[in-house]
Amino acid sequence: MDSTPPLLLREPAHQVDPRAVTMWRMSPLLSGIPVLAAAIVVAALADAARWPALAVGILSVVITVFFVTVVPIWRYRFHRWEVSDDAVYTQSGWFVRSRVIIPIARIQVVDTAAGPIEQLLNLATLTVTTASSAGTVRVVGLDAETARRAAADLTARTQAYTDDAT
Repeated sequence: MDSTPPLLLREPAHQVDPRAVTMWRMSPLLSGIPVLAAAIVVAALADAARWPALAVGILSVVITVFFVTVVPIWRYRFHRWEVSDDAVYTQSGWFVRSRVIIPIARIQVVDTAAGPIEQLLNLATLTVTTASSAGTVRVVGLDAETARRAAADLTARTQAYTDDAT
């Protein structure tokens, strides 16, 4: 009789790296600041469009402030991940939240990626792919070395499964 507990849809054990909050703050700034600058230029140069441009500028400030202050902390509280002996657990989202369990035997591809902001902050995204239609999960905001170690560990574990788990 197997004493291994069943895979339960539960909260994974690890939070992402705290630097992910900075990454999630930088992204809206990179889009909000140019919109604000364009609105200011239009308001200064075109009398007929001054008030609509100012409205767009104010709206962009409000939206950017929300996505820089509230959303990253909210996301950080919820984003979690874990690699157990049996599965990869992920939890993500800030408004629509999802939890996913991928059994180790189902994993087909494991990789890491790091965009420019992630590289600047020494972060990476761990991607685990299966053959199912909903078969890709991404753990965004991991320390780059942690992501590399997790990818290497998962790759080694999947090599132990020779059966077709599909």
